[in-house]
Amino acid sequence: MGVKMTTFIKEYRKKLKMSQEELAQKVGVRRETIGRLEKGKYNPSLKLAVDIANVLKTKVEDLFTFKMDIA
Repeated sequence: MGVKMTTFIKEYRKKLKMSQEELAQKVGVRRETIGRLEKGKYNPSLKLAVDIANVLKTKVEDLFTFKMDIA
């Protein structure tokens, strides 16, 4: 049993016509970090999640969902 994270970063980023590189620069991380976040392979710190939400003009809870993976 684990927790599965789904992100909507890519959708919000695309709405703003922003590249992964642009978002990464604005929040102070590498482009690869944004890519891993978008694929759900990396859990961001609270500060990073808030920074991304601010840049994407939305709330943290709109960007991330968590579900229990019951196997």
